[in-house]
Amino acid sequence: MTRYVSPVNPTAFPTLSISLLGIGLFLMAWFFVYEVTSTKYTRDWKKELLIALVASFFLGYGGLFLLLWVGIYV
Repeated sequence: MTRYVSPVNPTAFPTLSISLLGIGLFLMAWFFVYEVTSTKYTRDWKKELLIALVASFFLGYGGLFLLLWVGIYV
């Protein structure tokens, strides 16, 4: 039986977690600013949903690589 090799190099965990979390936090901040500054007549639910989904994708994978980076293997 051969030993399992991760598809992502463990030395890339810090870079991946910081960059993905940074992008996710930027998108989350953009979403909050969009919600606060737009009126109920200028809001677009498709744009809100798209920003929220993309931000949650990046934050989710960034959190996953952060857990892997600190040694919590999920």
